[in-house]
Amino acid sequence: MAAAATMAAAARELVLRAGASDMEEEEGPLGGGPGLQEPLQIGELDITSDEFILDEVDVHIQANLEDELVKEALKTGVDLRHYSKQVELELQQIEQKSIRDYIQESENIASLHNQITACDAVLERMEQMLGAFQSDLSSISSEIRTLQEQSGAMNIRLRNRQAVRGKLGELVDGLVVPSALVTAILEAPVTEPRFLEQLQELDAKAAAVREQEARGTAACADVRGVLDRLRVKAVTKIREFILQKIYSFRKPMTNYQIPQTALLKYRFFYQFLLGNERATAKEIRDEYVETLSKIYLSYYRSYLGRLMKVQYEEVAEKDDLMGVEDTAKKGFFSKPSLRSRNTIFTLGTRGSVISPAELEAPILVPHTAQRGEQRYPFEALFRSQHYALLDNSCREYLFICEFFVVSGPAAHDLFHAVMGRTLSMTQKHLESYLVDCYDAIAVFLCIHIVLRFRNITAKRDVPALDRYWEQVLALLWPRFELILEMNVQSVRSTDPQRLGGLDTRPHYITRRYAEFSSALVSINQTIPNERTMQLLGQLQVEVENFVLRVAAEFSSRKEQLVFLINNYDMMLGVLMERAADDSKEVESFQQLLNARTQEFIEELLSPPFGGLVAFVKEAEALIERGQADRLRGEEARVTQLIRGFGSSWKSSVESLSQDVMRSFTNFRNGTSIIQGALTQLIQLYHRFHRVLSQPQLRALPARAELINIHHLMVELKKHKPNF
Repeated sequence: MAAAATMAAAARELVLRAGASDMEEEEGPLGGGPGLQEPLQIGELDITSDEFILDEVDVHIQANLEDELVKEALKTGVDLRHYSKQVELELQQIEQKSIRDYIQESENIASLHNQITACDAVLERMEQMLGAFQSDLSSISSEIRTLQEQSGAMNIRLRNRQAVRGKLGELVDGLVVPSALVTAILEAPVTEPRFLEQLQELDAKAAAVREQEARGTAACADVRGVLDRLRVKAVTKIREFILQKIYSFRKPMTNYQIPQTALLKYRFFYQFLLGNERATAKEIRDEYVETLSKIYLSYYRSYLGRLMKVQYEEVAEKDDLMGVEDTAKKGFFSKPSLRSRNTIFTLGTRGSVISPAELEAPILVPHTAQRGEQRYPFEALFRSQHYALLDNSCREYLFICEFFVVSGPAAHDLFHAVMGRTLSMTQKHLESYLVDCYDAIAVFLCIHIVLRFRNITAKRDVPALDRYWEQVLALLWPRFELILEMNVQSVRSTDPQRLGGLDTRPHYITRRYAEFSSALVSINQTIPNERTMQLLGQLQVEVENFVLRVAAEFSSRKEQLVFLINNYDMMLGVLMERAADDSKEVESFQQLLNARTQEFIEELLSPPFGGLVAFVKEAEALIERGQADRLRGEEARVTQLIRGFGSSWKSSVESLSQDVMRSFTNFRNGTSIIQGALTQLIQLYHRFHRVLSQPQLRALPARAELINIHHLMVELKKHKPNF
């Protein structure tokens, strides 16, 4: 219906506009014509008024033209006046129909009105009921708040009463002495579990009574007497039990560690004494300290005395130094039987004493070693003695901390009260032994044993021995440095003329140094020490100077070089066998050996090929300065060199090889020198070829007699010895 009304209005508007348009066409420009029914009144039209906006009219017309019904009517060519009348007629029909529909539904509408009126009445009654409910709820909320306040107050009173009841219960429980406690303390042996349980209960009750007495609780007086009698009885039984255990340590051949371990099970006994009877606790501690102190001192004094009896009978003396002539003690450095003695400058198997497997191995048993006629170096005895000391000290320190309930400085003081005399005795024994000790390797091994034992005590969290280790190192380091300085001085003061006949083979002093230095370097690699490396550096300088002094005693330079190479090679071989390849000593001797080897090769090639060497050097110098024309006057000399080399090089090489193999004790070193000499000879002859290829000598007839360089190489390989 709305769409039809819109369509009718649009049609009427279009009809009016179309009629106006037709009248304009009929009137013409003056406004008159036969089609005009009513004169156009424009007298009141104000065309300058702002209210007359043509743009708005155009927009309105354009909007009507966009209507679908209007578009359809314009397309079909319908007369708009007739179409408008038709639309008005349809609207009137629709209006009449709508009125009839309303009349037919009038009863329903009246019924709906009655229902709405009834609903309004019901809703009004419900509103009244809800208002009454709201009033009732307001009164109930007030009552709930009152009940909540009363409940909170009751809860507070309840908690207060419960707290009072708990405090009173604790007080009563702490003060009441049950019959089971009395029976256990008076009748049960101290070793029974129930005695220990009731003793803990007694200790708790005594502490509770002391606390309540401090607060002024009068009820404590009722149980004080009973608790005191029970405490005295418990202290008496505990004192007798612990003292009996301590006295059992004194029995001969007793393993004191067994009763000591048993005491740990009853460590609460001492805690009870400490809290309830300090005088008795001090008595027990003093008795323990006195007993264990004597036991440790007696045990270690006896063990140390028996241990020193299985030391090697022959030990180093003050004259057993590196630079001492090997005449007074013939055979001292010969390979001895390990049953009877140990070498001074050779490490051998002695270094195994600081290996992890040997370091914590079981201690030596002297009487077993004596029955087997076994002998040991000092460092093995030192290791056994101090490992026993370390093991027992760690166990003792942990026992003291756990049983006597001490820690920190108090634990240190109690430990030294027990072990102080033993440590002092051991330290004095070491000090007296070191006065006459000249075995540097043994002392150095002892230093490293102490360093490793110090790490072990740190891992076991036993700091009580730290001061002792520092004192032992303070004895060992100065003695080691003194012995090392004595060896340095002995080498420095050695006179080569007093050493007897000269020999190009490695000298026994350099062999001593090589063995000694490699021993110290291999030991020092595990825990490096800069002071040791400085002392070894001083010793190395003196040995190098000694080797040069001895070499100067030989008349020929060739013998000097053979002596130097043999000694450098021997020292380098020993050092590389035991020390790291990148150590300072290895690097230094490698450089010395290379320099002397190169010089010896030149000295070796000089007699048979000296003329050839001199000519090649002179010719290369002339060519380099641009004076190659001067070589024209050397034709006779060159011819002689070519023919001389061709006729004698084989015999010269053979003689050279034999001479080298006779001169050097190390065949591998001799082989290396021969190979170097042959290589240098090939290079020399190759340079000779290049000189002869110069234009000034190229036409020399003797060039035809030159030996082919490749042929020479093949022939020289035959003279290379193989091992």
